[in-house]
Amino acid sequence: MTEHVCAEIVPIFTQLDHEELVRVSALVKHHHLTKGEIALGPNTPKQLVILAQGAAKVYQLAANGKEQLLRVLEAGDFEGEKNLFGITNQDLYVETLKNANFCVLQAQDFQPLLERYPSIAWKLLQSNANKIDALERQNQLLNHDLIEQRLATYLLDLAKVDETEQVTLPMKLKELASFLGTTPETISRKFKIFEDEQLLRRQGKTVNLLDVDGLAAVRDA
Repeated sequence: MTEHVCAEIVPIFTQLDHEELVRVSALVKHHHLTKGEIALGPNTPKQLVILAQGAAKVYQLAANGKEQLLRVLEAGDFEGEKNLFGITNQDLYVETLKNANFCVLQAQDFQPLLERYPSIAWKLLQSNANKIDALERQNQLLNHDLIEQRLATYLLDLAKVDETEQVTLPMKLKELASFLGTTPETISRKFKIFEDEQLLRRQGKTVNLLDVDGLAAVRDA
């Protein structure tokens, strides 16, 4: 890992030049976590965590203790912006899905960066807007009573974003089930039904949408 690889791969730092990236990297601490460890949570310090390698999930805990998946992090993704602005984290967690390397910026170190480089603050605003949009889309999915409607909507949204009828699921079935508010067994059954009806063909995380109109009919039923 080079001296400033974390700063280089994070979108909020893309407008900084080499010298500025080195300054940012001087504030970064590196952590290696194994699968299942918590990188960010209510009991961790106020910090921004950047995923350099590996994968992690971001979730909230409901009042009954059930996980609600919000998103899956890949290299270059980050979480914890609220910490930087003094907002207490009460229920948000980042947990590794496999061994992972994180870069961590403490809130007290990040504040001067925002003052010195206004472009970072602007990028943070864009990031938050994207996250809010994703949460709104998820809420719309959960408003569907039937799981097949939620799954069809999710797949059609992926196809629309990627502009292709061959989509790649960004998470495992277990995480997808949590995201859609159901169980992995139910998601597997719904995929099988869709395949039997020749609406799609799935191989691992790759899903070919064979009948977009048919999936849309399921979504709108």
